[in-house]
Amino acid sequence: MGIITLIIVGLIAGALARLIVPGKDPMGILGTLVLGVIGSFVGGFIGSLISGDGIQVFNTSGLLLSIVGAVVALLIYRQISARSAR
Repeated sequence: MGIITLIIVGLIAGALARLIVPGKDPMGILGTLVLGVIGSFVGGFIGSLISGDGIQVFNTSGLLLSIVGAVVALLIYRQISARSAR
């Protein structure tokens, strides 16, 4: 059950991050999923540092931090891909 939840939350977080950050990204659904899962890990880690709860706890703030983490991961991805294109 945990893996399926991670995939669903990751897909939602990745899609919302791509909607929040303007611009085109040459990634499909798999890239969006990976972006969201990375964002979920980053957001979960930040949430566990702030709240003191374990990373396994799922709540609304964890979802919001997953989206924030996905936005950060998307911005880092864009910086890396822009440098490699030069």
